[in-house]
Amino acid sequence: MTSVLYDAQGPRAKRRNLLYTAGFLGALAAVGWWVYDSLASKGELDWVKWEPFFTSTQPYATYIWPGLQNTLIAASLALVIALPLGAFFGIARLSDHRWVRGTAGTVVEFFRAIPVLILMLFANQAYADFTDISNDVRPLYAVVTGLVLYNASVLAEIVRAGIQSLPTGQTDAAKAIGMRKGQTMRYVLLPQSVTAMLPAIVSQMVVIVKDTALGGVMLTFPELLASVSPMSANYGANIIASFTVVALIYIALNFALTSVASWLERKLRRGKKSTGAVVHAGPGGGLETIGPTKINVDDGRAV
Repeated sequence: MTSVLYDAQGPRAKRRNLLYTAGFLGALAAVGWWVYDSLASKGELDWVKWEPFFTSTQPYATYIWPGLQNTLIAASLALVIALPLGAFFGIARLSDHRWVRGTAGTVVEFFRAIPVLILMLFANQAYADFTDISNDVRPLYAVVTGLVLYNASVLAEIVRAGIQSLPTGQTDAAKAIGMRKGQTMRYVLLPQSVTAMLPAIVSQMVVIVKDTALGGVMLTFPELLASVSPMSANYGANIIASFTVVALIYIALNFALTSVASWLERKLRRGKKSTGAVVHAGPGGGLETIGPTKINVDDGRAV
């Protein structure tokens, strides 16, 4: 049987794929056993090192939860600031005015080319030299500033690419009914491009959550990953166990984030399929549409 995507496999191809699968599973099992044996031989799997995470809430209340709170605070602040800032620069890069387009492009390319860690370190030193921000909260300010500057520039490129991915007929149709460029962007292009941009935006949100760990490594910001060192020191040097628990929390957090975004994307796609517009003659003789947005050709206004 032949599919539109590929030809059906013959007997030899099926046997070959079975051998490849068996070989891969065998290699994976061998690597898993090597990892298990190495950890067990060094005592990293002893119950005494894992027991605090299963029999007590103290590691979570004392170390993990405060670190997770700081991670969420820094990531949320960076996301709330970077999203509108990135949208602003992304739209500015599509401006008809060369000086606006050039300025926005320079800013975006400059901050996108600098590693986020350097931005954090530079922001921390700038806050120390030119502001009166206390040492207790300065790492938070530095982490958020570095994340905003870098991720806003990346989000600007995502917004620009999402808008430019739409067919040019969308813009031409909006111009044909008399819509100005601002109305075209606000009512036609941005609503349609959100669905296309959502997967890339979610990926960048995951990057923001993970990059908060850079502040804990270099700026003593007490985020989730920074809780491993004091936690392992107080519970029998269980470094592997502490890192494993923190890694599982990161996985759960980012999985929840992507799941919510996937649900939102499906909802947006269903909404677009179910909310069609019907064109009919308006009272003044011009065309207008019945639906979420009505556009009257007589004056070019979106109702």
